[in-house]
Amino acid sequence: MAGNGGIIGVVNDPNIQAENITQVTGTGTFTTQPATTTVQALVVAGGGGTSYNGSGGGGGGGFRCISCISVCGATGYTMTIGGAGAANPSPQSIGGAGGNSVAAFPSNPITSTGGGGGNWDDGSSGGSGGAAGAAGFEAVGSNDGGSGNAGCYSPPEGNDGGGADTNQGGQGGGGGAGSSGGFANSSNGTAGGSGAASGIPGLSPAYAGGGGGGVGGSQPYNAGGTGGSGGGGDGAGRPTPICTAASNGSTNTGGGAGGSAHHPGGGNKNAASGGSGLIVIKEPAVKSAPGVWQMNTVYENVKDGNWTN
Repeated sequence: MAGNGGIIGVVNDPNIQAENITQVTGTGTFTTQPATTTVQALVVAGGGGTSYNGSGGGGGGGFRCISCISVCGATGYTMTIGGAGAANPSPQSIGGAGGNSVAAFPSNPITSTGGGGGNWDDGSSGGSGGAAGAAGFEAVGSNDGGSGNAGCYSPPEGNDGGGADTNQGGQGGGGGAGSSGGFANSSNGTAGGSGAASGIPGLSPAYAGGGGGGVGGSQPYNAGGTGGSGGGGDGAGRPTPICTAASNGSTNTGGGAGGSAHHPGGGNKNAASGGSGLIVIKEPAVKSAPGVWQMNTVYENVKDGNWTN
């Protein structure tokens, strides 16, 4: 026993609950650790799909990262993971929208909106969503991509899809969580919008919500545009010898699907699907020291940030 002019007690070691990062890849229940009182949550929705025979890239899933959410220890919370936007086998149509992802914390429920599907149609736009799908090319003039941030959040959960110069016959890139999709013209396919940084150090993937790549315009041989960082699929090449298929958005990234080609001389016209969503929950380290402590020890540990409760 040791005296310090105040509390008398034995010297103990603190109990420490380590930081914990959980990636939720399928709908279910997430249970907090016993000492957790706040969490940070990254919620990414599913990415948009594309259609057969001429489609702009699909939009990346909505992306929201919220800190200081109040929770109870050792408690289960429902997590809903947005599904991938479907590939639409119908020609000259619109791809399926991605599904919403929801982290159902009662103190602060978080919803991210699924990405819009890439589109083809006379004068129409890609579907809106968290990040928006891109436009097709068939009418005279230019077609606009869809509008992002369907949930009207601040900061925005996603960006606009790229448009297309319809006289050049290209398909634009899908919007991403971090930037808008590129505008299609007569050169090689335009890139999808980039995903956004997760905001959680050490997380893999570091980015999510990338838009799908677009397809090149009226030049006879064009490579497809690259998908945005964060899981966006690449656009198709058109036609042979660059007859590459549009690729799907990556699973559990909210990536948008790559656009499909349309060309009288051929090209790969396949539809592609978006990537499913993801929820990541970070529980901070919790340090506590039950029992009786010397006053100087309490003061030094609180001052240094070693004890938080």
